[in-house]
Amino acid sequence: MSFGNEVTVVGNITRDPELRYTPSGASVASFGVAWNRKYTKDGQDHEQVSFFDVTFWATLGENCAASLRKGSRVVVTGRLEQQSWESPSGEKRSKIVIVADDVGPSLRWATADVTGNPRTGGSDGFSAAPKAAPQAAPANYDQEPF
Repeated sequence: MSFGNEVTVVGNITRDPELRYTPSGASVASFGVAWNRKYTKDGQDHEQVSFFDVTFWATLGENCAASLRKGSRVVVTGRLEQQSWESPSGEKRSKIVIVADDVGPSLRWATADVTGNPRTGGSDGFSAAPKAAPQAAPANYDQEPF
């Protein structure tokens, strides 16, 4: 668990998720998220847009690539990480990205169908048996479950 470096962003995906694999075979996906802030100042309407690059590793990346598309509204939680590199012209560059711990659809203005994937263990250190099929309600049961 990370303390002091956690971030949650709600926004729209700016490009379809791109799924890649490292030379060791680890899956990693990435996409951009845009967050819009609208406000009124001195009687004038203003809009401020922020763009974030997001990286997803392992099963989370594979699920994002299979499930999400440009324009989808998502809730992303993760940590901030600074990446540095040198441009082809020799200039030092850097940017801050969100390394995601979790992502989900924003249900404020949409609905979603969620399908669970069976967990068989993996590089993330978790494993679980596939979930049992839900049991049918008794024949004389006529109430909603919630």
